Formats: sequence, structure tokens, C-alpha cells
Amino acid sequence: MLLGACCAVSAQSWLPLRSRMESDPSLKGENVVVLLDSTGVTIDENGSGKFLIHKVVRVQNPKGRLSLRTLKYDYDPLTAMASFRRVTIWKKDGSREDIDTDKAQLDYAAPARSIYWGARQIMIGLGALEDGDIIDYEIDKKGFTYALLGGDEDRFIPPMRGNFYDIVPFWVENPTISKIYSIDAPASKDVQYEFYQGTCRSSVRLNGDRRMLTFEVDDQKPFQKEPNMVDLYDVAPKLMLSSTKEWKDKSLWFYGVNEDYGSFDPYTPAQKKVDELIRGKKTDMEKIAVLTHWVADNMRYSGISMGKGEGYTLHNTKTNFTDRCGVCKDKAALLISMLRMAGFEAYPAMTMAGSRIESIPADHFNHCVAVVKLANGTYMPLDPTWVPFKRELWSSAEQQQNYLPGVPEGSDLCLTPVSAPENHYLKINVVASLSPDGTLSGKYIVKAEGQSDGTVHSPFTTGYVSQIRNALETELLRVSPKAEMTAADCGKNPSDYQAAPANFTISFRIPGYAMKASDGSLFYKPLCGQLYPRVETYRRIDTSLEARKYGFNDSCSRLVELSESVTLPSGYSLKSGACSIEKPGNAVSFSGKVAQSGKNVLVEHRLSLGKRVYDASDWDEFREAVNAQKGLADATLVFTK
Repeated sequence: MLLGACCAVSAQSWLPLRSRMESDPSLKGENVVVLLDSTGVTIDENGSGKFLIHKVVRVQNPKGRLSLRTLKYDYDPLTAMASFRRVTIWKKDGSREDIDTDKAQLDYAAPARSIYWGARQIMIGLGALEDGDIIDYEIDKKGFTYALLGGDEDRFIPPMRGNFYDIVPFWVENPTISKIYSIDAPASKDVQYEFYQGTCRSSVRLNGDRRMLTFEVDDQKPFQKEPNMVDLYDVAPKLMLSSTKEWKDKSLWFYGVNEDYGSFDPYTPAQKKVDELIRGKKTDMEKIAVLTHWVADNMRYSGISMGKGEGYTLHNTKTNFTDRCGVCKDKAALLISMLRMAGFEAYPAMTMAGSRIESIPADHFNHCVAVVKLANGTYMPLDPTWVPFKRELWSSAEQQQNYLPGVPEGSDLCLTPVSAPENHYLKINVVASLSPDGTLSGKYIVKAEGQSDGTVHSPFTTGYVSQIRNALETELLRVSPKAEMTAADCGKNPSDYQAAPANFTISFRIPGYAMKASDGSLFYKPLCGQLYPRVETYRRIDTSLEARKYGFNDSCSRLVELSESVTLPSGYSLKSGACSIEKPGNAVSFSGKVAQSGKNVLVEHRLSLGKRVYDASDWDEFREAVNAQKGLADATLVFTK
């Protein structure tokens, strides 16, 4: 009865929604129109939820019919169950077709990659549809999102027993006439909520010892995305609810649940490895670094289901050290255990890679990391999942990211700081000479650090030794199929990425690199702007947009310094392409020039990218600086006699 009350729209009451749809001429060309998207949740005292999902969708053309030929829904059998309660097709001619859900419903292993935790899907095939048909269906769901060790009878109860939370996207992929989310909760539960990045109609009603919360939005159109924009959770309408009072409560719980389980208990073989790794290391940072990189480089990322052990409870030291295989929480757990065996205080932390975490303590997490307590009493975040063969201990691809440590004193949300561009430099210096026939010969030196170093160093750390020369030569061959690498000096042991940042010297020869015109003029594109484009992730951001409404992402802050000195053939000089460019800015800046000095033409670039996550207000200076750098990198210089 409670569930029925929570799902306030019955199978017949959506008819006015169809009338509203038919009176809106802007919807006639849509593939499908959602008349109703309603979710009703009944919460028990223990925090578990019973969900009734009710959707009514009209198909309008062949594309719409194709997209709805099957209905699918994902769930995790460790913590939830889901099934189609009812599926009805209201035909355009007014007739009704009821699908026998007992016979037609399939329940099967969901497609998976890298994480194999036994996720499942339910599916029903609807057969041939016609334009104007309306699919009206309901799904029953019970449970929650994450798992915790416990008995089978408790598998639908949330890990933090008695607490309920939900994260409800209110953006839509198809035009939607009415979207509703409602909760029927015990009046004793103080569910706090906030609706972000939009408005809705909301109400709270008391009915005896129950409290009803309802949120509704009408006439939603698909969210208009922008290229490279921040996650939809950061800009699109969403509802966050939680009965947890504050993040500190979640932090204390996360600390306690793993300590009680013994996730970080010592294990003798692991202790021997720790002793071996830290032997001879004199400082705390040296010990922290060697343990972090060992876990990062030696534990494979592949999540194999271990039953009730998935979710917030981290697998123990023996399991992780023996299997040497797992997902982020397993890598974090092994690092924490090894740090503790080395004498450090270390704890797990939850984070959300890719989007913001709000102040409402709803569990908006998708990633697990570690924190270690330093001598000055502060906690330093470590992420062995994101730094394999990287010189960092915390990946700067995660800067400006919220995280919640599970520490004994409790913690509020934390935020990783911006990493200075100078920490992730890419420096390329080309010294070459040009022959009258267009042949370019010389050498270039590549230096890189941080995230840039990880990319430049990757042939030495992730590929076969036999393929390293080919990988280096590929950079030249991508510039010209005629290129020849005549020598390469990459240091004594370039696979030892921790020993020093990348510092490679490549000697080369490229016949016909400069195009020769009939009058003897040489058309030349500076080589320094053509090398290692995969490091220059900013070049993949669409700068044709004149304005942005939303924030946008690059992969990392970065400093790019390119320089080139080309000795011209006797009698030649720079006729076209000389320039001096200055694009100052607070977050992003660029300076560059092309000039002749004696027999040499000098090219210089300096692009400083100060963030990973940018505000929309940063767009003008980002766009101007990046366009200027790309323009100079792609410019053709003309040399004449």
C-alpha cells in the first residue's frame, strides 16, 4: 500500500500528459517522448528501500521504435533485486497488449569489462512497434547500490545500517512531460535534501508516522551538452538526499567498518616485501614513494567477484597480496596495509573521479584511494590505481577532486589542490639544418615531468623492449613517412622511470621535409610543433566554440615549451611567418615568436595551462591562448633566396 501511494501516477492518470504532449508542436519530430518517468521509494527503518519505477514512453518514428524494441534494466544481485512488474503496450488504434512478464522476462549476466562483480540485467523484448504506440511499464526494485560483508538476509540493508541516501539525475535524454521522484519514509528519519542546478516543485507531507517527500519537474528537454564539458552531475539538474547528518559521520563509519573487518591486518609474506622495499630508504617520503609505486606497478587492475566482499568493505591484506589483482579499493587496501607495516598511519578514502561531491552526504563515490599521515600531522592522498609508471604519488589527472578519508577522528570532505603547470612540463628543443633540396637533419631533445613524463616514458614502461626503437621512430614517421631516426640516447636505463624525468635525445634525417617551389622557395613547418601531440591533450578540445555556458576539462595542468633553431641553406632568408605573440591570462597564457637571427630561424612557444577543471569564465583566455599556440605550431614558414 505504501509503495502504491509513493508511485502517485497510475496506469490511467497519464492520459492528460499525452494531451499535453500532443498540444506541443515542438515534440512532433522527436523519436520518442517520455510522458511519465516516476520513481517511488518506500524506506524501512533499517534504511533499505523498495522502489517502484513507472515509465510511459511514446514512440513516434522508426528510430524511436528501434530504440525501444527491448527494455533493459541493470542491477547488482549482491545488494538488490529487480524485476518487471508489468509491461503494457497501448496501440495507436486504442487497443491494449499486455506482455506476460513471467514468460518474456530474461535475467542474465550484464556485459562487463575489467570489473567482473556479477552485475546483471533484466530484459523484455516488445516485438514490432508502430508509430504512436505507448509503452507503459513498471519495475520493482529492492535494495541499494553497494555491498557489505554480511548474511544473506541482510543483503538489502545499506552498509551504514539505518541510513538512506539517493542521487537522482533530473536531466533527461528524451523530451519528458513529467518526471517525479517521491519518498515514503518513517517520520523519525530526518532526510535532508537539495535540488541542484535547476528548480522543481517539492513538498513534504506527514501522514501518521510516515513522511512523504515529492519532487517533480515538467516539460524537460534533453540537456544541451558542450564538447569537453564537465560531468553532467556538475551542471545538470539533480536531486541529492541523505539521512546521514554530515560527512564526518560517514568518515567515521568508513573507518570503523574496515577496522572491524580487519582489512589491514598484517600478513607475514607482505611484511617481508615491505622490509625489502624500504631497506636503505632514509626519509619518510622515500618509503612512502617506494611502497606506492610497488603496489601501483605490481597489482593488476581486474575486479573479480568475491561475493559479499565487494563494496565498502576492503579485502584483507592476505587476499590482496596473494592475488595481486583487484580494483581501486584492493590496490588502496594493499597500500594501506604495507604502509602500516612500515610504521605509518594510513587509512582508506572515497572519492568521485570525474565530478563534484556536494555537501549533502549522499554517497557520490566511484573510486577508492589512500591517505597517509605525515610527520606534521597532515594527511597526504595516495592513489596506486592511477599512478602505474607515473612519477607522481597522487595523479594530477585527479586534481580539483573531492575525497572523504575514513580516519579515526572523522573528516569532512577534502579537495585535492591544483598542481602547478611546471610540475607537468613538456619541453622539446630542435636543432637542425635545412638543405636546398628540403632535407632536414639534426636532433631534438625531449624533456618531460609529471603527467607529461608518463606519456613520453610509456614506450619504456609498458611496451616490449624490442619495440622501444620502433616506438621512438614512430614519432618521426608520424611527421613524415620518409623520416629516419639515425641515433637515440634515452639514458642508462630509461625503463627506470622513478630515477629521473624523461630526457631523450633523438638524431634524425627527413628527406624532402620542406616543400620546394619552382622558384626555389622552401615551405617549412617547424618540427617542434609536430612532435608528441598525444601529450598535448588541450589540442583535442574544440576551440571553435565562441562561448561556453559550462565548465570544461583538460586532462591535467601543463607547461609546454617548444623551441627550434633551423640553419637555413646559404643565401636563404625568412620571407613569411615572422611573428611575436602574447596572450596573457590568469589561468592560461601563451607567448610565441618566429624570427631570423643570422643564418638561423628561431621558433619559440610557451603555453601555460593552469588547471585541470576550468570555469566557463576561463574560456576566452583558454581559447585565445590555445588557438594561438595551435596556429603557430601549424604555421608554414617561407624561406627564399
